[in-house]
Amino acid sequence: MANEVLLETSARHVHLSQEDLFTLFGEGYELTVKKELSQPGQYACQERVDVVGPKRTLSGVSILGPVRNATQVELSLTDARSIGLSAPIRESGDIAGSAGCKLVGPKGEIEITEGVIVAKRHIHATPEDAERLNVKDKEIVSLKVTNDSRSTIFGDVVVRVSPSYALAAHFDTDEANAAALSGTVYAEIVK
Repeated sequence: MANEVLLETSARHVHLSQEDLFTLFGEGYELTVKKELSQPGQYACQERVDVVGPKRTLSGVSILGPVRNATQVELSLTDARSIGLSAPIRESGDIAGSAGCKLVGPKGEIEITEGVIVAKRHIHATPEDAERLNVKDKEIVSLKVTNDSRSTIFGDVVVRVSPSYALAAHFDTDEANAAALSGTVYAEIVK
């Protein structure tokens, strides 16, 4: 269909600032690319950190590169609640007033006072993709997933448009599990 989008599951992960990378892994440390991701210039790293909350620890959480201006931890609601955090549902980068946690690496640890969020469901699109799909930046749409066991319509999906994106929708593991997603999945934009 003309209004279909690749739907990818985004598991828990951490984005680090340069300063926090050095604290956790050592001065001058550089992230090691493990796998390129669908968004241009983004990659999963070989390095991992522990995310520590008041109730328990999530060990070996993936780091995504490259480094960012601010450290951000993206969890599912299940992850956040399991470690004792009340993380708000936000767009990536909107971390003001969000939950904090401790991050532990091989060379050090840090306490972040904010930066733990549950990523809002979203679609990455280029301006050309947005025009073809008849959507606009910051528009809220729904995505319909059709399968044999748990067809679902997900609302409150924000469209994010930039020439630096590649067309794909991102859901967290809770959302993917709710619709029994596996393998390559496409979802239909519904307005």
